Amino acid sequence: MQIALLGSDPDLYSNKRIMDAGKKRGHDMRFINIRHCYMNIVSSKPEVHYRGGEIIKGIDAVIPRIRPAITFYGTAVVRQFELMGAFCLNDSVSTVRSRDKLRTLQLLARKGVPMPVTGFAHSPMDTKDLIKMVGGAPLVVKLLESTQGVGVVLAETNKAAESVINAFKSLKAHILVQEYIKEANGKDIRCFVIGGKVVAAMQRQAAEGEFRSNMHQGGKGSIIQITPEEKKLAIKSAKVVGLQVAGVDIIRSAKGPQILEVNSSPGLEGIEGVTGKDIASMMIEYIEDNISAKNTPSDLT
Repeated sequence: MQIALLGSDPDLYSNKRIMDAGKKRGHDMRFINIRHCYMNIVSSKPEVHYRGGEIIKGIDAVIPRIRPAITFYGTAVVRQFELMGAFCLNDSVSTVRSRDKLRTLQLLARKGVPMPVTGFAHSPMDTKDLIKMVGGAPLVVKLLESTQGVGVVLAETNKAAESVINAFKSLKAHILVQEYIKEANGKDIRCFVIGGKVVAAMQRQAAEGEFRSNMHQGGKGSIIQITPEEKKLAIKSAKVVGLQVAGVDIIRSAKGPQILEVNSSPGLEGIEGVTGKDIASMMIEYIEDNISAKNTPSDLT
């Protein structure tokens, strides 16, 4: 099969692992830089062109690894490959959903998925009630576009929370105000979901003096045995958002496990290093199974 990894940096650990895994399984792997793609949008013969004038042909499957900063253009390119009949590991619609934290939380809420109490408002005039709504300080303020823990702030007093919220709003930034789960002690769980199964999980512990457990912020990963409830919650969350591959972040609270985030391009380095599992090969195997099922003639007559 010809499998394209659609990303921005071929040297990232996750991208290199996926490329290597595909080659080892006998596939023709190609890294395609999103920024170098441009499209011919027609109903009869949609095409993706590549820098230099090449028309990309014969791609059986696409693995999107889209950075948040280029979500709009990246998902447009994914849609074009979908039009061309390629199997996409995470389609354009589910990727767009996952990148909008507010939309994701609303979708999860509709399906009864537990999560920390979250507030959203437009005007600074509503700040005091917004803080009260989520139980007061300490609370977490998140930029809607935040990733890897960047743009996430812990406000320890109501006065500090007002200052942070109003400062973000003065910059016309869209933010979420979220309940702080103190009993989690800076820990969360990253579940890696592929095709409706949790294939790996690790606990992340925030660094000393830090509340964000993201490994890009100095958090440390360790092996953890997740509960059946946590496994079910991770699988349901990925399904609600529509993702075939997802990193689902869970926090253990006094009220039980709650969903923090659903990521459409979860990194492999931390979780493969902690668990020793070959997740990259699992992703390729999932593509193989889906392409095989797609090409198998139906028994119905």
